[in-house]
Amino acid sequence: MRKWARKIAVALSIAIVVTSGGFHFFSKAATSAIPRSKVLQGAKQSQNGDTNILLLGLDSRRDNDGNALPPALTKLLHVGPASIGGYNTNTMILIHLPAGGKKAVAISIPRDDYVNVPGYGMKKIKEAYGYAKYAEDSKLYKEGIQQPAREHLARDAGRAAAIATVSQFLDVPIDHFAEVNLLGFYDLAEALGGIQVCLNKAVNDSQYSGAVFPAGLQTISGVDALKFVRQRHGLPNGDLDRTHRQQAFITGVITKFRTQGIFGDIGKLSALLNVAKKDVVIDSGFDVLGFLPSAKALTGGNIKFYTLPIEGYVMRNSQSVNLVDEIKVRKFVQDLFNPKAKDPNATPSPKPTKINYANLANGKSVDGGKIPCVN
Repeated sequence: MRKWARKIAVALSIAIVVTSGGFHFFSKAATSAIPRSKVLQGAKQSQNGDTNILLLGLDSRRDNDGNALPPALTKLLHVGPASIGGYNTNTMILIHLPAGGKKAVAISIPRDDYVNVPGYGMKKIKEAYGYAKYAEDSKLYKEGIQQPAREHLARDAGRAAAIATVSQFLDVPIDHFAEVNLLGFYDLAEALGGIQVCLNKAVNDSQYSGAVFPAGLQTISGVDALKFVRQRHGLPNGDLDRTHRQQAFITGVITKFRTQGIFGDIGKLSALLNVAKKDVVIDSGFDVLGFLPSAKALTGGNIKFYTLPIEGYVMRNSQSVNLVDEIKVRKFVQDLFNPKAKDPNATPSPKPTKINYANLANGKSVDGGKIPCVN
């Protein structure tokens, strides 16, 4: 997942999965209605009852069949035409659900981390999807495969490459995935009637993302939701702050579910299902009904957010990339997935993403849940 988070989706993806905790009928409908992909069939799985879910937010100005979004819509969303949008996964969030109902962790993967993409060498991690998708699309075109079948097959190649790259980089299996397209943040915020977010300072990025927001707690919907999670220009830490925006949006979605009775609102559940049908793709093995207990725990706040560490910024192939220490990154992940008993002499465990919270109603938002304040 507009997402575990697109980007981050990320945020839409998690919200769609979380909605399965509402009505039994909705869960059954979601099981059959949300588009599926077989890319994880036969893949290595987690052991001991743990589950890892990779949320991919796809930054493409095309729908799931490969059709360019209408110019009027791309202008409204402030994202530009299909000709400038590739197939980068600008949101990547790995959700780890430990066995036994322990607190889940969500790890944001900065999109510009410079890593080995199997078959393509060192690239930005966000580019794995696009390289593989383009190669497969070119091959299928020569074979005479027509649209939309060619788009579906080529995107599966992109998904497989993105999943393999993340799995290799972090040295963890990926059990499930949820992919959300660019419209997802917009559609999700609309379906939920707005999401609460909080900014430390006012921002004005009218030239790029279109984000123009005051400081403090506020409710965003539709176009503003997409602008909120896409902004990186004018932020102190650039893309890393955009990652925190995605985490904040997801927190806002979870808070909405927990505090406003979304599970009991048939109209909103139906609207969310419609969003999922056109904006989301999940793996064929994802048991939506079986995910209910975890979904309910997540909406109860049983999750902490983290961001992978980077070593700095360098230039590679005329591009600014995030330099990463693979050994350090893998240890960071393993320390979160397999926390050890406290040892005064041990290396401190990773800390959650540092954020402030809206200081309203005794530290709570007007909806009754904590809302993170971000740059």
